[in-house]
Amino acid sequence: MRHLRTACAWKAEQTHASLTRHLLEETYETLEAIELGEATGEWAHLREELGDLLLQVYFHAVVAEEKGEFTLDEVVQGIHDKMVRRNPHVFGPQAGQALTPDQINDLWQEAKAREKADVGEAAPTVPSGPELAAGLPPGLPALLWADKVADRAERAGQPLTVDPDDAGDSAPLGDRLLALVLEARAAGIDPEQALRDAVRTRL
Repeated sequence: MRHLRTACAWKAEQTHASLTRHLLEETYETLEAIELGEATGEWAHLREELGDLLLQVYFHAVVAEEKGEFTLDEVVQGIHDKMVRRNPHVFGPQAGQALTPDQINDLWQEAKAREKADVGEAAPTVPSGPELAAGLPPGLPALLWADKVADRAERAGQPLTVDPDDAGDSAPLGDRLLALVLEARAAGIDPEQALRDAVRTRL
């Protein structure tokens, strides 16, 4: 990639911002390859798409390296250290203990809070209103965004609700969609994946 950045005019002019849509495209192509693999048992396409996705990671790392921002080694070390910190049930005092998924998630959230405190961020307060969406990428698909906000609301003890009168056939479409997201969460269903599956079965 370093050689390509000097020998290829197109690659030389790319920036973090200009690469954004390529990263997004490769991510969705990877999701498509996973769905194909699940349906057919053929995973060669996923192997190829993971390579394309890895290329995007490396591309961004090289751009950052050229600008003195960070290196690929720092990216790898950073995720290594994060996994150690956020998995104390594997690497820390709780190693070997039989914990439930909910307990493991609590440990993960506690580790995230400590990380924020270590870099001087204020201790998290119970979010409410617009704060429930703070920090979520604005470009998330709407169903996924709603699901994540609903998850935060539940953890804050302020679960989102939709009045039955706001979920009927005459209600605004957005309210009905939100009601379906909440229904999916209650049933342990990923609403984004459920919709993708429903469309795919009709192709």
